[in-house]
Amino acid sequence: MAAFLAACASRPVAPAPVPVPAEPVVTGPVAEAEGYLRAWAAGDVASMRRAVVNPPAYFEVMHQQFRDGLRIVSSQFELGPFQRDGDARVATYRAVHLLRGLGEWELEGALRFVRHQGQWRVQWTPATLHPEAREGDLFSRTRTAPQRADILDSQGTPLTLHGEVITIGVDPTRVRNHADVAAALQAHTGVSTAQFDAALSAAGTATSRFVPIIDLPPARYQQVRPALAPVPGIFFRRKSARTPTDGFAAHTLGRVGEVTAELLPQMGPTYLPGDLVGLSGLERAYEVQLAGSPSGDVLLMRPSGKTQVLFHFEGEPGAPLSTTLRREVQAAAEAALDGVAHPAALVAVNSATGAILAVASRPLSQPLHRALTGRYPPGSTFKVVTTEALLARGMRVDSPVACPPMTMVRTKPFRNFEGESLGDTTLRQVFAHSCNTAFVTLATGLGGDALSAAARRFGFDVPYFPGLTSAGASFPAPADAIELAAAAIGQGRVLATPMHMASVAAAAESGEWRAPYLVEGLDGGPSSPLSDGVRAPLSALMRAVVMEGSGKAGRQVPGLGGKTGTAEFGTVAPLPTHAWFIGFRKGVGFAVLVEGGGVGGRVAAPIAAKFAGAL
Repeated sequence: MAAFLAACASRPVAPAPVPVPAEPVVTGPVAEAEGYLRAWAAGDVASMRRAVVNPPAYFEVMHQQFRDGLRIVSSQFELGPFQRDGDARVATYRAVHLLRGLGEWELEGALRFVRHQGQWRVQWTPATLHPEAREGDLFSRTRTAPQRADILDSQGTPLTLHGEVITIGVDPTRVRNHADVAAALQAHTGVSTAQFDAALSAAGTATSRFVPIIDLPPARYQQVRPALAPVPGIFFRRKSARTPTDGFAAHTLGRVGEVTAELLPQMGPTYLPGDLVGLSGLERAYEVQLAGSPSGDVLLMRPSGKTQVLFHFEGEPGAPLSTTLRREVQAAAEAALDGVAHPAALVAVNSATGAILAVASRPLSQPLHRALTGRYPPGSTFKVVTTEALLARGMRVDSPVACPPMTMVRTKPFRNFEGESLGDTTLRQVFAHSCNTAFVTLATGLGGDALSAAARRFGFDVPYFPGLTSAGASFPAPADAIELAAAAIGQGRVLATPMHMASVAAAAESGEWRAPYLVEGLDGGPSSPLSDGVRAPLSALMRAVVMEGSGKAGRQVPGLGGKTGTAEFGTVAPLPTHAWFIGFRKGVGFAVLVEGGGVGGRVAAPIAAKFAGAL
């Protein structure tokens, strides 16, 4: 033990640590500083002035010039720590100023407080606004918008052009009769009364001498000018703008024009009145990508004329939008609808992928993109779905089927078009000639669950996003035998867009339903294989429709298969009908709808034949 103690005594002893004094915390007028910054954020210059000791005469003017010169929308502040400067206290702050048309400008500033008559008061100088500011300085800014990027077809070729358009607008001070102006615009440009009223009531239009309503290409303007020019309050302006080729995929590509007062609040703070923006279609849906963001500088202008850049906004160029549209297929769709008097739509998709190759809606004067958002009873085109369910249950193309002129389901009679009757025949014949009574009877034995499952295999009630707003398709579960019978022939509560029915035709050709998509990168959406063994017989049945049945208008087009549809709608007898044809050829599935057009085989089938023949 003595030896152990001796050894310990010989070791050096570490010195005790010397405490390091902590940095003193500087206290300051926190409440006064927070109050001043709250007043600044609220734009309450009067309260700010009361918090300042001996404010200069130009205090309010410089604050106003700071806000107006930079077009500040809002300001947010965060109080930082205090520092001692003699008897004064200096508080740091972080400011985020939102500049209209440019974005957020973040900076560090300082508030100097001194004692005055027993109270902490701000000792204000122009440097309070920005550390570099001095008396006599002015704040200013620059802004440059990038060139708008192109919308491309599937080959990377631009689908839009730069050219002249005419803006049709209204001078509210010159309008004599509001109803006359609204009626003229609706009749000749398709602008609804609600759209017109919204444009006039939007913020900023009360004092405007020209409220833009719609842009038209020169040819269309020349058509409507004689009717619109005499209406007091309607005026026209020419300008250079980006436009699609006249009528080419017009609803899909959309329009570009000056941002309206109605639209400006929705666009966000980086937009200014007069900016060119997407107003509809892909131009509107992909505005942020196509437009990019503006660049600009925050400037401090000295009385000497020298200019100092305080901050630079680095803009972003717009990025091109690649679509799946094929120019030659789109041209064929446009040509097929030329001269169609009723509202109509045509959509074509790649049967193997779901990529939309063409999409057209008519009339061009109406904003409704009925090809994507119009929902209609599909009528007998839905028999493709019903037949898939029957084939999956073991029926064959030559299975015996009866086609009487009328059949009863409980208390409701179902009849064939124009009283047609095929008697005892086969599935091939009732499909080719679209016998309603046969499919009503077959659906009774099939059952609602089996039909619902088949509808889902064809994408009904399956959500998907093609790249633009679309209504898709719905198949409500039949509540009873009557609803089941109606659903089997595409009536009742069954609804679908022309785009979706194009995907149904594509699935019949390829054997798998794929969600249609319009924008590159949206592939890989929902898909569903059809039942095993149905592809070949279903394709054969659709060929029979064209070769010997209700779609004989397309008999001269090699390889065309399809299904006609005549879908009743409304409540007043005799019920009007939509004319449908869905079909496939050379790996392209498509759908034609003529709204209120009558009989599918007589009206839609010839349009389909014209389109398919051009593929």
